[in-house]
Amino acid sequence: VQLQASGGGLVQPGGSLRLSCAASGFNLDYYDIGWFRQAPGKEREGVACISSQDGSTYYSDSVKGRFTISIDNFEDTVYLQMNSLKPEDTAVYYCATGVGCVRNTVIRTTAWGQGTLVTVSS
Repeated sequence: VQLQASGGGLVQPGGSLRLSCAASGFNLDYYDIGWFRQAPGKEREGVACISSQDGSTYYSDSVKGRFTISIDNFEDTVYLQMNSLKPEDTAVYYCATGVGCVRNTVIRTTAWGQGTLVTVSS
């Protein structure tokens, strides 16, 4: 049972990145999935969550309108499309499976990806 996050990198302000979170050894159909981030010196925060029940999506105010979470159930992969990136989006991004989305955060987590670094800088 493993989540593999990828897609991070260095991007200029205003640019875009797409993060991927691939599940292996289990099926994502029965889990809610969230993306978190942790910036240097700050606490980890939930940025997006997608419900497995109905596909509803939830975002933090800081990313709403710029980030999109989606899921490919056939590939058991969750994506986070990040547009109009800002320097304050710089962080290590983590995906996690769980049971329930509370606002923009997945709860009762069951598995975590290893994190992928996103750096937004000119």
